[in-house]
Amino acid sequence: MKNISIIGAGTMGRGIALTCLEAGYDVKVHDVNEASLSVCRQYIEKYSDKKSIVYTTDLKEAAYEADLIIEAVLELMDLKIAVFKELDVYAPKKTILATNTSTMSPTEIAAQTSRPAQCIALHFFNPVPKMKLIEVIRGLETSEETIEKCFAFGKSIGKECVNINEFPGFAVSRMNCLIGNEAMNMVMEGVGSIEDIDKSMKLGLNHPMGPLALADLVGLDTRLRNMEYLHETLGEKYRPCPILKKYVKAGWLGKKSGRGFYRYD
Repeated sequence: MKNISIIGAGTMGRGIALTCLEAGYDVKVHDVNEASLSVCRQYIEKYSDKKSIVYTTDLKEAAYEADLIIEAVLELMDLKIAVFKELDVYAPKKTILATNTSTMSPTEIAAQTSRPAQCIALHFFNPVPKMKLIEVIRGLETSEETIEKCFAFGKSIGKECVNINEFPGFAVSRMNCLIGNEAMNMVMEGVGSIEDIDKSMKLGLNHPMGPLALADLVGLDTRLRNMEYLHETLGEKYRPCPILKKYVKAGWLGKKSGRGFYRYD
């Protein structure tokens, strides 16, 4: 592999792009929004002086010559399927199409393409440059060759990969969303302050970040979409906490909006 394209220039997309760029790949970043691309460019230039990166609003240009395309758009199945359908038309036949979804079915996404054997989920973690794990999730028809290439790619960018069979939420999100949702319920019930609940998890279970601070970092709107999907597919124990819904309705989306469970200057 030499050419990596990232579809979506948000928090995850730009983190993946920076990681690939620093590992020596030629990178293209696509977004439909020029402002998002501008923020991505500023972020990349802050942390890297490498120049082998292109920013574009043209999906056809982004897909051209790519060896691996990683989709990192919003966690909306219809949107992901629409992106994959277009990529299937524009990308070379050799290209692997990966989704960075944290919860959704790579089988369902791959079924909309003519290359399900070359479709896979590569779930990175935020912040991508620092987090060492990639969950590699095979769809029903994902080939062993595709899996092997993705493990080799992960190693080349300094990540550890785990091989996960497809099931809603995979491994990490399925556990993490439950922890975060219960922490939110505890805030709502007055069990402890936001700070003390996070501190309890950090010092009591050696978590590097408290579950509420982590939810703010991920984005409360993103977390809500994840919880709604897991509630729909896995049942009642994943029902989103009412306070999460309330914060999202208020526009308190976490760090990116300046306020979530914490305030950010």
